[in-house]
Order: sequence, then C-alpha cells, then structure tokens
Amino acid sequence: MAHPVAISDSSFEQEVANADKPVLVDFWAEWCGPCRMIAPILENLADEYSDSLKIVKLDVDNNPNTSMKFGVQSIPTLILFKGGEPVERLIGYMPKDRLLAKIKPYIGSAAAAS
Repeated sequence: MAHPVAISDSSFEQEVANADKPVLVDFWAEWCGPCRMIAPILENLADEYSDSLKIVKLDVDNNPNTSMKFGVQSIPTLILFKGGEPVERLIGYMPKDRLLAKIKPYIGSAAAAS
C-alpha cells in the first residue's frame, strides 16, 4: 500500500523535480484542520494511483523555503508538478471527486474509476 511521503526543503529537488511521474505536493501543517480532513483522501489516492502519481507532504512550518518559493500563503495548498514544473494549484479542502477531476488530465487513467 502506497502512502504520501514526507519531504523537506532539502529533499524537494530529488523527490519532486527529478521524479519520473507527476507529483502532487501537499503543503500542510499539523495544526491545520482542513489539512487533516484532506489527508485520508490523499492516502487513498496514493494507493489507487501509485503507478501514475506520487504524493508527497511538505510541512510548511518546518520547511518555509519551499513554501515561499511557490508562493504558498494558505493551507492546504496542493501543487501538481509534471516534469518538475507546477501545472495545477489547488487551495483548500475539496472532496475526492473534485480533486481527481482537477488532476486526472495530468496523470492519465492508469487506475480504475473510483
């Protein structure tokens, strides 16, 4: 079972920019209620789409450099990277179906319909 991987400012380049598939970065914090609400959805997506999508989590409190670099001002912010470049930005909690509708065009249809 795949899970979102915790990353840091120092591992961002390796885990995201050099990834061989699209990467969804969850900018979050422990104290953020909506971040905790979306976490199970991301766990589910990490498992369902493990062949075509990598999901990572970046704690904004402990990793301010990457958060500032990408202009993250509110959390949760999800940024989808493809080929090391941001291609989609989603801000705030959203249900799984809405989240999938936004990212599916970038990840193909490797997994069965949810």
